[in-house]
Amino acid sequence: LPGVQIPLPHIPGSDIAGEVAKIGEGVTRVKVGQKVVLAPGLACNACDDCIAGHDNLCRRYTIFGFMVDGGCAEYVRAPEVNVLFYPEGLSWEEAAAVPLVFLTAWHMLVGRAKLQPGEDVLILGAGSGIGSAAIQIAKLHGARVFATAGADAKLEKAKQLGADELINHAKQDIAEEVKKRTNKRGVDVVFEHVGQATWEKSLSSLAPGGRLVTCGATTGGDAKIDIRRLFVQQWSLLGSYMGSRSELLTVLRLVARGRLKPVVDKVFPLAEAARAHEHLEKREQFGKVVLKV
Repeated sequence: LPGVQIPLPHIPGSDIAGEVAKIGEGVTRVKVGQKVVLAPGLACNACDDCIAGHDNLCRRYTIFGFMVDGGCAEYVRAPEVNVLFYPEGLSWEEAAAVPLVFLTAWHMLVGRAKLQPGEDVLILGAGSGIGSAAIQIAKLHGARVFATAGADAKLEKAKQLGADELINHAKQDIAEEVKKRTNKRGVDVVFEHVGQATWEKSLSSLAPGGRLVTCGATTGGDAKIDIRRLFVQQWSLLGSYMGSRSELLTVLRLVARGRLKPVVDKVFPLAEAARAHEHLEKREQFGKVVLKV
């Protein structure tokens, strides 16, 4: 975020799965040795929003690995309320690839955009962790999925996850392809998490009355819009930040039933965290890159 400086030294890492090593006084729901997944969002658990179940709207809300130490370590300390059940049948690597990306994608598509069966949705960056999660969630809700990526190999993997329409943004114009394949109408929902570099194409891909939901600005936050387009087209621009613990519980149940599946691209030992980041910076991955202790 602009103007936000993370104090150093700092431990990053928001997606966390592990085994309980020790519990504090008063903890009754969690046992030593239990396999768990951590909800990545930390809230006060006492304000009106928290009590109403909207903990991601808490004014004190933060995320593991952001302003507090995260999971890229041998041990992590977490409040009992953040400790959730481990979906049986998953490897440690798969479990660690679930929390943040699936929760964020779920809240964007289901909580904010209110995606409906039969709608068209454009998912940018299908090769990312959040993109691969969004494809599955959109298909689960009966949508037709338009997926973008910069390599044909990534698009083939997106197709295997259920994507219906594939757009290689390195070779094709996203908005032109969307309009061509929707009889010039556009899509009902744009799943935007790239930011400045794709903002105009995302807007131009929307149908009248469409919704653009965004959670990221990795290419910059200076996005512009002609307000006349906004009100004439009757678009809705929706911000989305993480999601509630109750939404994550829903996601974990669907993962446990095999309805949603985490996508792991590559696993690195914790000692090679720098090499894992270098791998991410090459933008060749499809799905999540996981560190293992």
